[in-house]
Amino acid sequence: MDISTILGLIAAFALMLTAIGQGGPVMIFINIPSLVIVVGGTIGATLVHYPFRELRRTVAVIKKAFANYPSDFSGRIGQLVTFAGKARKEGILSLQTVIDDIRDPFFVKGIQMAVDGYEPDNLREMLANEVESLEERHEKGAEILIAMGTYAPAMGMIGTLIGLVQMLQTLDDPSTIGPAMAIALLTTLYGAVLANVVFLPMAGKLRVHSQTEIMDKSLVTEGLTMILQGENPRIIESKLHAFVAPDHRKNNFR
Repeated sequence: MDISTILGLIAAFALMLTAIGQGGPVMIFINIPSLVIVVGGTIGATLVHYPFRELRRTVAVIKKAFANYPSDFSGRIGQLVTFAGKARKEGILSLQTVIDDIRDPFFVKGIQMAVDGYEPDNLREMLANEVESLEERHEKGAEILIAMGTYAPAMGMIGTLIGLVQMLQTLDDPSTIGPAMAIALLTTLYGAVLANVVFLPMAGKLRVHSQTEIMDKSLVTEGLTMILQGENPRIIESKLHAFVAPDHRKNNFR
């Protein structure tokens, strides 16, 4: 679980509720018709924009915005260098013994392919295709969240117009002005909050996690390819270091 996502959402809503509470009852900011207009309208517009199968697939992808994906690239490179040394000394089949110690399914799949006798180019192509597919899914998820972040304020504006029309039609009855004005203002508030506190930040977090996961899988792909090619572990380490920032580099040979 990515604690920063949870803390960010809690902090944003807690500070807003605290500020609201300083000026009056929080309940005056709860309006069901406004919520229905903004939430229902945003979901409806998104369904019009994207096929239902894309939205259903995106739900699983969005969960990654709350996942804590480690970015220990130095550790991953060290792992690959260790396996390269083992394969160089004992043969590529010796990597079969390390599969049970690896938790990453992508890494396990790559090692199993190497053990099964795949050619280096074939292994790189198949793993690269899987990484590309992963990147496309993540990008689609972020794109849908950004779309929802665009529609939410628009639905808020529509709700504002609805409230203003209702208010203008009943100016002769003062008792109706308040509820209509509440819808007019609160729909704008709800749309802005959903867009700028939920949808757009989550799209950004999803892209950050996606980049981290893709980098990790790219290291695995290149590392296993070089292991199959019989590269020297020191050369593998140097080449993999070229993929990551200097602060992620660690010399595994002392």
